[in-house]
Amino acid sequence: MKFILFCNLPYSFAILKPLEIEIIGRGFEYIWYLPDSIKDIFPYKESSYTSSIKELKNYETDAIYVAGNDVPHYLRGIKVQIFHGLAGEKRGHFRIRDYFDLYLTQGPYFTKRFQELADRYKNFEVMQTGWCKLDNLYDIQKNSLEMKKELLKKYGAKKIILYSPTFSPSLRSGVELFDTIKELSEDKNILVIVKFHDKMDREIQDSYKKIDSKNLILSDNKDITPLLQIADLMISDTSSVVYEFILLNKPVVTLNSISENINWSNFTNPKELKKEVLTILDGDDNFREKRKKVIELYHPYNDGKSAMRMVDAVVKYKKKFGVPKSRKLSLLRKFKIFQKYGI
Repeated sequence: MKFILFCNLPYSFAILKPLEIEIIGRGFEYIWYLPDSIKDIFPYKESSYTSSIKELKNYETDAIYVAGNDVPHYLRGIKVQIFHGLAGEKRGHFRIRDYFDLYLTQGPYFTKRFQELADRYKNFEVMQTGWCKLDNLYDIQKNSLEMKKELLKKYGAKKIILYSPTFSPSLRSGVELFDTIKELSEDKNILVIVKFHDKMDREIQDSYKKIDSKNLILSDNKDITPLLQIADLMISDTSSVVYEFILLNKPVVTLNSISENINWSNFTNPKELKKEVLTILDGDDNFREKRKKVIELYHPYNDGKSAMRMVDAVVKYKKKFGVPKSRKLSLLRKFKIFQKYGI
C-alpha cells in the first residue's frame, strides 16, 4: 500500500510521525506533503517528502492521513481524518466538510458524535483507534526524566508549570493571564515553561518575551510531548492540549474553559488562579479520580499502539470498500480547494 502524510502546519509533524514509523515497519510506501511555508522547519529531513501537489497526483496513493480540516478532493486515495486535537467543544470540531471517507476517532466521546453524523450523512465511515500522537505520551522516556532533573537543578526550582494557551481569539488566555504567569515565574521554587500554539498572535508572544524572570522559559519545541511529560501542572484555557496532559492524570488549572467535561479547576477570574496553582503544587489535588472519567471518554488507550490501529483501520476500509474514485463536494468547497492548492 501507498500512503500520503498530509501536513499543513508544524504541529502536525508530531501527530503524523508515529504513522510514518508504523508504515515503514510494515514495508509500505509513503510520502509527506509539506507546503513551502513549513518545508524548511520540517525536522525529519531523512524522510520522503514533497511540496508539489502535482507529484502527489502522480503518486497514485491508496490513502491520505490528514491532521487538518481539508485535503484536495482530486487526489486519489482514501481521505482519512485523524484530527489535530482533542477539544471537541471547539467550534468546527464536529463539522462535516465532505472531504473525508474515514474518520479515526480517539475515544468514545468522539466516536459517538461522529457515528451519529455518519448515520445522518451516509458518506463516510467511523472507526475508533486512539490518536497516534499520543503513542509517545505514555513512554516516559529516560531522556525526559533527565531533562526534568537538569532543568530543576539549573533553575533551582522544585516544580515545573507548563502554560499552553490556545490561539483562538475568543478562547485564549494569553492577555488575561500575563500577570499571573509573570508572578508565578518570580517564585524561586517554580519553573514556568510557556509553549505557544503555532498560530498564536505575535504581539502576545512578544509581550511574554519581555518578562524579566530567570525562571521563565519560552519553548519553541514543535513537539509538546516532552513538556507534558516533565511538567507537574498545566495552566491553560480551552486548548486541546489540556486533554493530552490529563491523560497522564496530572492536574490542570484553566481560565474560562468551555469544555463539556470539566474535571479540573476552572476559573473565570484570572486573579484566582495563582492561589489554586500553589495549593495544588503543595499537594492538595482534589481531581485525581475525576480525571479518570476524562481518560475513559477521550482516550482510553495507554498501550502506545494507536498508530498500528490507524493503519489497520485503513487496510480494513480498503479491503471492504476499495479506494473511492471521487467525493461529492459543493462548487464552493471545490473552489476553495483549487484556490488553496491549485490543480
